[in-house]
Amino acid sequence: MFHTIIVVGNVGKDPEMRYTPSGQAVTSFSVATNRKYTGANGEKVEETIWFRISTWGKTAENCNQYVKKGSKVLVEGRLTPDKTTGGPRIWTKQDGTAGASFEITASTVQFLSSRGETEGGPVSGGGGMGMVELPPEDDIPF
Repeated sequence: MFHTIIVVGNVGKDPEMRYTPSGQAVTSFSVATNRKYTGANGEKVEETIWFRISTWGKTAENCNQYVKKGSKVLVEGRLTPDKTTGGPRIWTKQDGTAGASFEITASTVQFLSSRGETEGGPVSGGGGMGMVELPPEDDIPF
């Protein structure tokens, strides 16, 4: 069996990098995707879905160095379910409504923003980061 997910969106905040006890780099960041449409009643609707991304090894190091808040990225990877629910991570927003984020363990990250297009500084323009060997899920430090 096999599944893959591809997400294109904007980075929500600067990445955070950690290391596993064995010394492997792990970088995490969030990506927002937006969808705009007109509802049946004619009202304009804007929908945002958040994804939490984890990258490993050299890809993690490159993402930590070049990805900044506001960067546009393409992420390819696999969905990683919440260990307690088996689905997305669910929480209650400040306004009392339910929120959810989906976890993706990335195999490829492509930088889509050109230099100067992001809030946090320069980003490597275009190009894929290649494939990365993923460690077992038990090695994830967070």
